[in-house]
Amino acid sequence: MKLHPNRPSVLNTITAYGPGFIEVNAQRIEHALLLMPEKPFSAWAPARFEDLVASHFDAVLAAEPEVVLLGTGARQRFAHPRLTAALIARRIGVESMDTGAACRTYNILMTEGRKVLAALLPV
Repeated sequence: MKLHPNRPSVLNTITAYGPGFIEVNAQRIEHALLLMPEKPFSAWAPARFEDLVASHFDAVLAAEPEVVLLGTGARQRFAHPRLTAALIARRIGVESMDTGAACRTYNILMTEGRKVLAALLPV
């Protein structure tokens, strides 16, 4: 699905997504990634939802977001609470959704000026 921004932005914006890719600022990425509006995006170690372990959320925690959107691939899945316990303990919200929904929600929250982090697994 191609997404069209309603205004030009210097913020990291998801411009498209589909099977096996996410496009940020028109740059195609074919691996899991961590994305925030004002910071360089980075690769994220897990390749699949089943690969998630608590240490994968260390980089998420270090970024100090207000809310984390966990894009879980083609369908919505929920991470075991022990994986996100450190985030919850710091009062960082964690929302799990399929990756397409996480991409759309990220763009909305980003334009609202929220300190959002998208942790996205490929579809």
